[in-house]
Amino acid sequence: MGIIRNIAASLVLLRQSSVKNNHKVIMSRRLHARRTDGVDKNVWVEFTQLAADYKAVNLGQGFPDFSPPQFIQEAFCKAINGGPQMHQYTRAFGHPPLVKSLAKFFSRIVVQDIDPLEDILVTVGAYQALFCAFQGLIDEGDEVIIIEPFFDCYQPMVVMAGGKAVYVPLRPREGSAILSSGDWVLSADELASKITPRTKAIVINTPNNPLGKVYKTEELQMIADLCIKHNLLCFSDEVYEWLTYDGAKHIKIASLPGMWERTVTVGSAGKTFSATGWKVGWAIGSGNIIKYMKTIHQNSVYHCATAAQEAVAHGFEREYELFGTPESYFQQLPTMLHHKRKKLASCLESVGLQPIMPEGGYFMVTDISSVKVDLNDLSTKDELYDFRFVKWLIKEKGLATIPVSAFYSPEHSKEFDKYIRFCFVKVNLTFLTEVVHLKKQLPVCQSFCLCFLLTGGLHAGCCRGHLEKVESERVNLPLM
Repeated sequence: MGIIRNIAASLVLLRQSSVKNNHKVIMSRRLHARRTDGVDKNVWVEFTQLAADYKAVNLGQGFPDFSPPQFIQEAFCKAINGGPQMHQYTRAFGHPPLVKSLAKFFSRIVVQDIDPLEDILVTVGAYQALFCAFQGLIDEGDEVIIIEPFFDCYQPMVVMAGGKAVYVPLRPREGSAILSSGDWVLSADELASKITPRTKAIVINTPNNPLGKVYKTEELQMIADLCIKHNLLCFSDEVYEWLTYDGAKHIKIASLPGMWERTVTVGSAGKTFSATGWKVGWAIGSGNIIKYMKTIHQNSVYHCATAAQEAVAHGFEREYELFGTPESYFQQLPTMLHHKRKKLASCLESVGLQPIMPEGGYFMVTDISSVKVDLNDLSTKDELYDFRFVKWLIKEKGLATIPVSAFYSPEHSKEFDKYIRFCFVKVNLTFLTEVVHLKKQLPVCQSFCLCFLLTGGLHAGCCRGHLEKVESERVNLPLM
């Protein structure tokens, strides 16, 4: 029996040793997929966390601080209480009432008979619509031209699809005072020069985030002509389509001759109805294109929240009937934001900054080259100027914004690192009016005024010499 026990013990030891060695072999292999190389960093993760760490007022991230309109909240509540079917799966590619509403609404805009079942894919936000477009339509080695500045997810999505991103920046018009996003233009020659036999698609964003540029018809026609000439696809991110100001008009590139059959138009209920947390988006295009995106969708997400889609369908039905009238939310929202936009621009100008007035969207870019601050944080010394400035603003002044160079490729980011982005959808008008009035009573101190003006409060790094005077004169101002 002793011999048997010894043999059994030896076998156990051998087995344990084998398992350990095998474990070492497994762990010594490459753990992550190569498609994730170089795309792990994310500006939103970095600066949202930094803002939270320093308890900063966040004017960087783009979502409203107010509720969706009452009619769509009620539609959501009605859907939730609408019986068992509202809590179960619906059609994988889009809830039937929603795709029918979208088809009816947008058919008259693009002057195209949109098939609700073939030409529309409902997705988990515009993000997933873009992901399906890149995964379903971009192949290994394909080149994708991205117009800069661009929303930062485009480049990682191209890379993860095996493609190569090629960049063409919007540039300030020569001789322009750069007072408006319309002063940033796309060079037809530069764009044409980037097209090669491997080019598969051009990606545009109008109204543009972060700049607020709304592409004019002639600019879109130039892009369309190149797409048609070279047989290219166009991915058009139009999530801010209803937010235009000062007479700027949003034009869908898919509505231009020859573009319907080669364009994927991406939209968002989150931006349309101020309900970003619902994560309802869509892609609209020819069924011959959308079918490949559906393949990606059905093998990844498969299905989107039924009740949220039901509510959005109701929202579009209402807007279809009220379109172009003062009662339309698509008229009311930009009217409200127009005033917030003007107020923020006025405030930035009052502290010596030069805002670039956006024609659309709810972001405002401002030139910070005139602000002289001591950026002595050695941990950021190798970063671009706007990254260093925003980190200083968060840590020392308690105000979070976003560096604009994050919206550019490495090859062009240095050219545009003297700008930062504010989100004016969060700005409280009464609050700003009160602070502007109060600021006039204060000694001139640019960095202090900028912080106080935009946050309504004082933080550890702000001019402490002014603290007692300010606190004795200020009123209780609501934070944004």
